[in-house]
Amino acid sequence: MRKPRKSSSSKTKLTFLLFFIPILLFVTIVSWANPKFKKKWNFDSEMAGTLPKNFIVGKLVDGRSAGKWQVIDMKTSMNLLDKLDQRDYTRVRKVLQNSEVPSGPHVFAQLKNWGYFTDFNVVLVAETNATNFDLKVSFLAVAGRGDMGGGLIWRAQDHKNYYIARANPLEQNIRFYHVVNGVRHELGNFNHIISIKAWQTLRVVARGNRFKIFFNEQPVIDISDQTFQAGGKIGLWTKADALTYFDDLQLSILD
Repeated sequence: MRKPRKSSSSKTKLTFLLFFIPILLFVTIVSWANPKFKKKWNFDSEMAGTLPKNFIVGKLVDGRSAGKWQVIDMKTSMNLLDKLDQRDYTRVRKVLQNSEVPSGPHVFAQLKNWGYFTDFNVVLVAETNATNFDLKVSFLAVAGRGDMGGGLIWRAQDHKNYYIARANPLEQNIRFYHVVNGVRHELGNFNHIISIKAWQTLRVVARGNRFKIFFNEQPVIDISDQTFQAGGKIGLWTKADALTYFDDLQLSILD
């Protein structure tokens, strides 16, 4: 028995799908990642021991500076790390000796390794005002007993109102929050192994009310929220006693 022949209409539809679906996928990807402006901070032209130009450190609830932020030479930074017990000191020294800086010799560090659980160590980049963007940073979780790691801030209205995505090796997770009037609210969580022996990357792509978060280029959170819809500053964040190094902060403004 003969099989029925496919009609010319069916062939036309199949040809259409085969031709246009890849194009639609390509257009979708490009629309999320096609930048019209790029800026990168690798901190190597900054003098060690200083705060980079246009970087502003926030304030804690009691008026203290929100962290001890400064540019450092990673390979010679052991003398800047105090209050480490022998076990941590040995581990950190080995990591610093064996880890390649994403772009040496300088990194940007939060060096205050003590603090209350409610201490949000915030630094903002004053020259930025981004709504739709692709934001990325490399980080090394150096030490911390109450907290560890850190993250990216975006659409910050000030040091008390912003979005944040952070990675915490102590909890082994990546989380997405909004902070309103200094109070943090969890919006998304992804459990994941986070090493303290190597540099990691954290990335956020924002389009309108939708946010895609990547850890080491792996998608981990895809979520929508309407708390901060206008553009705002970008920045970096740690909490409590998390001592963290950052490098290669990259901002691409999207159409």
